[in-house]
Amino acid sequence: MKQITLNNGVDMPMAGIGTFLLTPDEAEASVLYALEVGYRLIDTANAYLNEKAVGRAMKQSSVDREDIFLETKLWPTFYEQADAVDKTLERLGTDYIDLLLIHQPAGNYTAGYRLMEKAYKEGKVRAIGLSNFNEEKIKEILDICEIKPAVLQTEIHPYDQEKKLKEFLKQTGMAIQAWYPLGHGDENLLKEPVFMELGQKYRKEPAQIILRWHIQAGNIVIPGSKNPVHIQDNFELFDFTLTQQEMMRIAELDQHKRYYINTPELLKKYAEMVPPVDGQK
Repeated sequence: MKQITLNNGVDMPMAGIGTFLLTPDEAEASVLYALEVGYRLIDTANAYLNEKAVGRAMKQSSVDREDIFLETKLWPTFYEQADAVDKTLERLGTDYIDLLLIHQPAGNYTAGYRLMEKAYKEGKVRAIGLSNFNEEKIKEILDICEIKPAVLQTEIHPYDQEKKLKEFLKQTGMAIQAWYPLGHGDENLLKEPVFMELGQKYRKEPAQIILRWHIQAGNIVIPGSKNPVHIQDNFELFDFTLTQQEMMRIAELDQHKRYYINTPELLKKYAEMVPPVDGQK
């Protein structure tokens, strides 16, 4: 498993499983299977309402906790709650989180970041970072933080490669993690001739070619799935390498096409929305 060393020295796997839109039962089964086939990075969030299920899967697994890289995200309505991290730990059934992110730049995200810094200093969190922040809002955090964010989780895929943002992150020492790494399942992306051609060459599916491109481009990936075949396929990325020319061909697909836009109206809604996390199964 290829790993990346974060700016605080913590090693993080480059490929993992996401649990967005998975029910508790689906998340539990998917995470358990993923751990069995070799995954070591798991991504969840307060708002996914499946943290308890993820915790159960980790306990059922034969994999030791210290060998699992567990990542979750604080929701905006919890940013000012002093016990938000402790409640997250309780739901996950663990005494530490490997990576904790601010989920959205909504509400009092400065307070949320302070909360994560405190948890980091107390040893409850091994690394902290941001999700869905743009360059301007990342700079806000960098101006006030005591502990630098280690990771930015954001939308990134061949149709929106975020080259300018990645250059900025490189200068700050932050790693980038891709959600929607397959373009939200866009059939047009998966059917791009370059992915079909390279799939034949390497005897891989187009999705595997895309995920391999991410890895070689330095993007941590967390594709989500409840299908055991897809979970297996999404992890078989380390037995082939794309050439520099092939990487350049994929780079030419960049259209700056996003599937998710963080509008002011949406951020206001997030700041007011209270997910029923305590009601998780």
